[in-house]
Amino acid sequence: MRVVIAEDNPLLRDGIALLLGEHSIEVTAAVPDAEALLAAVAADPPDAAVVDVRMPPTHTDEGLRAALTLRSAYPEMGVLVFSQWVETSYARQLLSVNVGGVGYLLKDRIVSTGEFVGALQRVAAGGTALDPEVVRQLLAAPAVDAGLARLTGREREILGLLAEGRSNVAIADALHLVERSVEKHVTAIFTKLDLPQARTDHRRVLAVLRYLRS
Repeated sequence: MRVVIAEDNPLLRDGIALLLGEHSIEVTAAVPDAEALLAAVAADPPDAAVVDVRMPPTHTDEGLRAALTLRSAYPEMGVLVFSQWVETSYARQLLSVNVGGVGYLLKDRIVSTGEFVGALQRVAAGGTALDPEVVRQLLAAPAVDAGLARLTGREREILGLLAEGRSNVAIADALHLVERSVEKHVTAIFTKLDLPQARTDHRRVLAVLRYLRS
């Protein structure tokens, strides 16, 4: 098995590389940031990548964004996120891109080297490896609808009234707006929710369903 490691902490990066070498796993590259990770994979795609979440330059989400890029560009390659942090929105995206070949482990909860190596081997083979704490937080945190997140406060207010079954006229009366203004807001809601006009779908119903599911 061939693996790329992306970890900004040099001691941990070297330690993982040494550990994998002891288990006859070839480390093709060990890099300190997301940009170098993407370059290393493009130059010589491995069987799997071990990726930290927070790396230079901002130490926020560079690793996770790189992991999503890899999942999309190299669907046959396993991606194991190895971090101190649980980022539920990114974890959902990682799991939604492909059915298998993904893992998310927390550094401070690994109790043995065998556990880590076994998880990496499962991910490289197309399986999954999720820390129980990651699963717990995913179940506890509701999925965020990106379209709904783009709505303004006024648009969410109008969508709430649509969910109550109000017409544009009734919404205009309730919010003391002219009907034309409500129509513009409703059109903006459809656009932000990616609901194009179609003969077979009622956009008001679809928008309300999205709102209720959230």
